[in-house]
Amino acid sequence: MSAPSLAAGRRETPATGPPPAAAPPRRTALWPYLLIAPTVLGAAYLLLYPLLRSVVISFQHFRTGELIRGGAAFVGLENYRAVLGSEEFRSVVLRTLVWTVVNVVLIMVISTVVALMIARLGRRMRLAVLSALVLTWATPVLAATTIFQWLFQSRLGVVNWLLVTLGLESFRDYTWFADGTSTFAILVTLVVWQSVPFAALTLYAGLTTVPAELYEAARIDGATSRQVFTEVTFPILRPLFGLITSLEVIWVFKCFAQIWAVSRGGPDGATTTLPVYAFQVAQSLHKYDLGSAISTLTVLILIVALITHLRRMVKQEGEHL
Repeated sequence: MSAPSLAAGRRETPATGPPPAAAPPRRTALWPYLLIAPTVLGAAYLLLYPLLRSVVISFQHFRTGELIRGGAAFVGLENYRAVLGSEEFRSVVLRTLVWTVVNVVLIMVISTVVALMIARLGRRMRLAVLSALVLTWATPVLAATTIFQWLFQSRLGVVNWLLVTLGLESFRDYTWFADGTSTFAILVTLVVWQSVPFAALTLYAGLTTVPAELYEAARIDGATSRQVFTEVTFPILRPLFGLITSLEVIWVFKCFAQIWAVSRGGPDGATTTLPVYAFQVAQSLHKYDLGSAISTLTVLILIVALITHLRRMVKQEGEHL
């Protein structure tokens, strides 16, 4: 046969294999988006709208009169100049940073120790400790805050009774919440107690993913427990540590309910952080424009801190690859 005949034969041979898949109907492709649309719209309304409204108010003259009759006038950056020029605002920012650092460091250290301890316990003790952590985590914030107020009550509190029983007579009828330093310490204890369960349980879950062969190899090489943690455990769980730290920074930085329920920012402003300060200015002084400006600056400070932390974490991960 000639070459043209062979070519014609190849062209006439029907193609084998499955037919091409038909494109999905447009209605089917849009259906998943229609299902999640109510949730997205609800979240946008409940989360995004208040944020945008607060930002708009921060550029207006918005006091009690404007709240009642409306018609707030835009004043540009005047509210931000007033807030940033206030010595009180700068002291509150410094106090908030100290509050965040102290709490987050204690939370991460204690949570790491608790997670490592759980990994070494037997089955029954591990179950008991995990159950206690879950129950602590499930306790409502205000209920736990009320318990701590009872514990440190001046005359009927368990803490004073225990200290006096141990021979420390100076703590008889001691008023913990009248002193700024002791109130700050009590609030730190409360927040750490509420935060450790989440961080410890998450870290313990991460510890269960570390291959046992790595621990065995490290012990055969003569590594101590500290070296095993620094050379094996921490490098593998570094992203998890970074994630938990970021979440705890957010949670501690915006902490409001515990501080307001215990001390309302007192005594003498010793426990006034940025969220409490914004609420005091907006609700107690009825200066909603300044309160909104403080809230906006709070969000910006938190965003800058988290971006810096995440960039450093990503850079460290790149160096260890």
